Amino acid sequence: MDSIHRPSITQEAVYEALRECYDPEIPVNIVDLGLVYGVTIVDDWVGVKMTLTTPGCGLADQIANDVRSKIKGIPGVAEGDVRLVWNPPWNQSMMSEDARRKLLMQKDI
Repeated sequence: MDSIHRPSITQEAVYEALRECYDPEIPVNIVDLGLVYGVTIVDDWVGVKMTLTTPGCGLADQIANDVRSKIKGIPGVAEGDVRLVWNPPWNQSMMSEDARRKLLMQKDI
């Protein structure tokens, strides 16, 4: 397929797809958790650089496979790669405000 007929892959489309990926132990998507450090798009290839909440996460392969699957489900994507990194280490300040509201105890007034 030449580039004239290939759907345009956007960062927004990738992040939208990644918002469908969850750590099975946490009811917040990986984007709002702050686990996605970057997205690279080259033609029909998409790479995601991300981390997990802990380096010893037993679900790392499952989460990475889910991310890869969601990326490859985007129209025009032929290949998706996931690179897990540990620097900078993840911490709760990387979460979106919405994620904090969902996960942290809030005082009801």
